[in-house]
Formats: sequence, C-alpha cells, structure tokens
Amino acid sequence: MDEIRRLPARPCRPTRTPPSRPLLPALVATGVALSLLLGLGAAGRALPPASVDIQDSKYVPQALTVAPGTTVRWINRDEETHTVTSATGLFGSAGLDLGEAYSYTFAAPGVYPYTCDLHAFMQGTIVVK
Repeated sequence: MDEIRRLPARPCRPTRTPPSRPLLPALVATGVALSLLLGLGAAGRALPPASVDIQDSKYVPQALTVAPGTTVRWINRDEETHTVTSATGLFGSAGLDLGEAYSYTFAAPGVYPYTCDLHAFMQGTIVVK
C-alpha cells in the first residue's frame, strides 16, 4: 500500500484582501460631511424665521432686529394692496394682496430701511446684528 506522507502543520495566516474601491468614495464623502458639520457649528443651524405683519397700513413691528442669516417674512393682513421695497433696491416685492406674503433672507449685518411703493407714509426697518 502506498504510504501517505504527512507534511508538518503550518500555522494558518489570514489572507489580506485589498479594500474594495467603492468603500473609498464613501469614506471620503463621510469625512467631508463630518467636516462641514463640525465647521459650521452654530452658524450651520437654521435660524427661525421672523415675521412682519402688514395691517392698518402699517408694518408691525415697524422695526425688527434679527441675526445674520434670518429670513424675514412680510404677510399682508390688510384689505389694501401693499409692497415691501428696500430703500436701497436690495429687495422688493410685487404688490401683495390680502393673505399674500413676501420673504427675504438678510445675510449681512446692517440697517435696512424699507417702504411701501403704494403708500410712502408706510416705513419699516430691519436691523441685522
């Protein structure tokens, strides 16, 4: 009978497989997203919107102070048509009828006076600081 030769036992080593290519883009994307989130900090949080009512031919409140990045929403609660028009031309709405709204996001600190094109006596100010 043929003799079976046994080889000496060798320790098993795990085989190394190179990382799969699809994993690399996912890791890069995760790192970028994490960096953006950490870098934004408080500035990345959404600011609650602020609102100004238009009623009785007035802006209520007449002056509003907000943080940079805040969106201000004007809502016409008056029977008459009104506009929201920046004194410097930075922003402006078309005529707003009852129940219609106009929004603008204030990015930079400053004082922003505005008026109604149809009623020059209506004045308002947004202060961003």
